[in-house]
Order: sequence, then C-alpha cells, then structure tokens
Amino acid sequence: MSPSSSRRAALVQPFIVMDMFREANALAAIGHDVVHMSAGQPAGGPPQKVVEAARQALDGAYMGYTNSLGLPALRERIAQHYHDAYGVEVDPGRVVVTTGSSGAFVLSFLACFDQGDKVGLTVPGYPAYSNILTALDITVADIEVDGRHRWAPTPEQISTACENGLSGLLLASPANPTGTMVTPENLAAVSRTCANRDIWFISDEIYHGLNYEMPQATALTSNPDALIINSFSKYYCMTGWRIGWMIVPDSLVRPVECLAQSLFISPPTISQYAAIAAFDATEELEHRKAEYRENRDFLLRELPGLGLGNLSPADGAFYLYADVANLTNDSFAFAQAMLKEAHVAVSPGADFDAERGNRFLRLSFAGSMEHMEKAVERLSRWLPKAG
Repeated sequence: MSPSSSRRAALVQPFIVMDMFREANALAAIGHDVVHMSAGQPAGGPPQKVVEAARQALDGAYMGYTNSLGLPALRERIAQHYHDAYGVEVDPGRVVVTTGSSGAFVLSFLACFDQGDKVGLTVPGYPAYSNILTALDITVADIEVDGRHRWAPTPEQISTACENGLSGLLLASPANPTGTMVTPENLAAVSRTCANRDIWFISDEIYHGLNYEMPQATALTSNPDALIINSFSKYYCMTGWRIGWMIVPDSLVRPVECLAQSLFISPPTISQYAAIAAFDATEELEHRKAEYRENRDFLLRELPGLGLGNLSPADGAFYLYADVANLTNDSFAFAQAMLKEAHVAVSPGADFDAERGNRFLRLSFAGSMEHMEKAVERLSRWLPKAG
C-alpha cells in the first residue's frame, strides 16, 4: 500500500480550464485544427521590445538569482508605472516582483491570513483563489454576484460580508470569467470599507490595461494599505514568462520577503529583464487591445443568432460569460462535446461557480479575428445538432 496524499491536496479541486486546455492541445497534436477559446491568454507572442530585451539580457547579463523581491530596476519601473498610469506615488521598496500573479496570491495569503481565517471572494470567480486558500486551510466566504448587477458586487453585499467576520476580501476588476468591472467609485467604497474595518483588501488588477468603455482605477488611490496584484501575462502578453508583481504596505515588505526567499528564491531572471521593456511597448500593446475589442464586438453581434445571447457585458479583460441554460444543464459535458465534435475549446462554468456554473460557459476572445470567425462558423453548424 502506498502513502495517500495530504488532506489539503484532496480538498483542492481541479482547474478545469487547464484540463480543457490540455485536451485541446492533445487534439491539436494529432493534427486537428482546434480554435482555442478556453485558456485566458493572448494568442500572439510578447511585444517585440520584450523579445529584444530578453536577447540583450542573454548576451550580457548573468542569469543567476536576483534579490528575492526582484531586480531593483524592474521594481523602480513598476513604481513609475503607477505614477504614469494612475497618478499614485509608490515607493519602489513596496514593490515585490513575483513568479506570475500565482506567486503573488500565495505570498499575500500566507502573509495576511492564518489557518481558519475567512476571506471573501466573489462568485463566479477565478478558481485558483479558492483552491489556494483551501490548500492553506483558510476559509472561503462566497459572495454571489449575478447579471442583475452586471456581475459585480454591490456596496451592500460587501458591507454585509465584512460584518460576518472576514479577515480579508479579494476583488478583481476587470473580473474573470465575466469581464465585468466595478466603477472607480465602487472600488473606492469597497476599499475604504475594508480599511475602516481593519480587513485586508487584495485588489486583483491583472487585467488592467484591458478596459474598453469603463475607466479603470487602482485601489491604492483609496486605501494605501491595500495589496495590489498584477501581472505581465495579460495586457503585456507574457503568460509563459511567469512574471508578476505586488504592491504591499510597508508592514508586509519584510514578511513577504522572508516567505519569497524560502518559497521561490527569486523570480525568473530573464523574465525580469524582459519585463522592464514591456512598459515601453504601449503602441504594439494598444494595437492588440484594439483587436480584442473588435473580437468582442464581433462575438456580441454574432453569438446571439446562434442561441448564445445571454452574455456578460465584457467591460474589460477578454472573456464572455454565456448563459447556456437554453442548450444544456451540464456545461462541462457540453464543452467537452463542443471540443471533440466542433473542435472549438471553451471553458465550462463549473470552474468558476460550483453551484450555478453548470449553465454557463466562458469564451476567451484573445485570439485572432480569423479564429473568432472560424469559431462562429463551426458553432453555427454544430449547435443545431447539439440541441
């Protein structure tokens, strides 16, 4: 008899998006033309300036460990970004470079919460939040949102949640899987509510830059002790480089550094050198963003005619959250059939909402317009058969 896995490992649910991504890649590997709309990543590679900076670093920089908190030059450049983009002054000493946003979530949860603490999360939401918290024996308190309020929490919901013994609250805007945003005014209200109640507020801002009509704001403008998590994966198109960052209050800098020293040693060195250049690639990145907007508008126009008409507003990011209850009561099986029969990969909603997700699908529009057109054409032939 072999030893069994730990209790915490058994409690963590699979990340179904990555399961679907694996299955789509397996089909592609045996020659099938798969349209990828499952994984939340840009289809194109990193900006040319990022590639050039990586090449220069390989030629001239020693690729050993960096400081656990990151290269000083990158931390300074991130701090400058907050001044340029938001008008907020950030001490570079409060910037923590991380191994993607995933590393930032692990560090923030460990630094802020103890076993048994309760952390509020909106549902539907990114599944890794709850999976990491569960693995750390931290209690998840669900805050259900829905289409009646544009898939965003109301100030009343947040106030009620905070009264129920929360130690922390995590909020993403733009959100995954819905793409919806909270207004700057509501973000400030949530942030101040947490500050007034001595509750840690973690603001997931990894889709910043990918806003279309609604303006974006950082929680730092209303709560200087908020923890900000961001990444070079989404707007900056560097998913596989595994590089992200946090802004933490002064009181957490040393605790986070000690955790990072033992958990990660340091972030990937070449990725850090390349990331410095990402902030100078705005022209190319804004062109990509314009393509995402065109993709979004195309799908919002075409999908209702296929029976996929109940869609989230998609204020930002690159997702549509589709209510498919008129087509299925098992979106997981539906998504698997869509992949195998139509060769279109999407994500079932159960990943993001265990209770209501069986009636939803998430579709990523981060690919090319050619891929969006191909997906619509295939679904126009497949959906009548599936129904």
